[in-house]
Amino acid sequence: MPRAGLTADSVTGAAADLVDEVGLDGLSMGLLAERLGVRAPSLYKHVTDKAALEHRIAVLAMHELADAIRDATQGLSGKDALVAGAQAMRTYVLAHPGRYAAGNAARLTGLDDPLLPAVDRVMTSWTAMLHGYRLEPAQQVHALRMMRSMMHGFASLEAIGSFQLDSDVDESFAWMTGFLDRGLTAATDHRNAAEART
Repeated sequence: MPRAGLTADSVTGAAADLVDEVGLDGLSMGLLAERLGVRAPSLYKHVTDKAALEHRIAVLAMHELADAIRDATQGLSGKDALVAGAQAMRTYVLAHPGRYAAGNAARLTGLDDPLLPAVDRVMTSWTAMLHGYRLEPAQQVHALRMMRSMMHGFASLEAIGSFQLDSDVDESFAWMTGFLDRGLTAATDHRNAAEART
């Protein structure tokens, strides 16, 4: 029988905490079992294998990230939403590097994969950050990819301590989000000018 109080969700939560400490590559069923005070075979009563566990961590991470960005940007638009959402993502990555890595490493297994709605929620949060810029649909796809790449790159590098120069990292982050805002604003202004000429 499974250990009383131990569930698939509690095992996933403990594994998520563990990968934040030791990294996704450091996750093992033996180490997790030790953390939970059980024998490793007991875990397989709740999750089928390590790959399934990592996938569950990914789903958890995407929901958490979507919640963080949604909560930070609620009621905001334009630059305010962009800055708040970017900072929320940065904060999440720094606090949860292992589970964020799991979210990025995971791949969809089918249309019934619980990762799909979780990823959709993150995309919805990112799209909401761009709402005030009135981008054309084609531009919005490019903007989402650019924004994700810049925020992911910055936060991931910061999480592993890659920024070694003396310059203040917060100032660099503010410079980056300001740069993003100016670029998105310029794209909007270009669209408005084109519409005015028609």
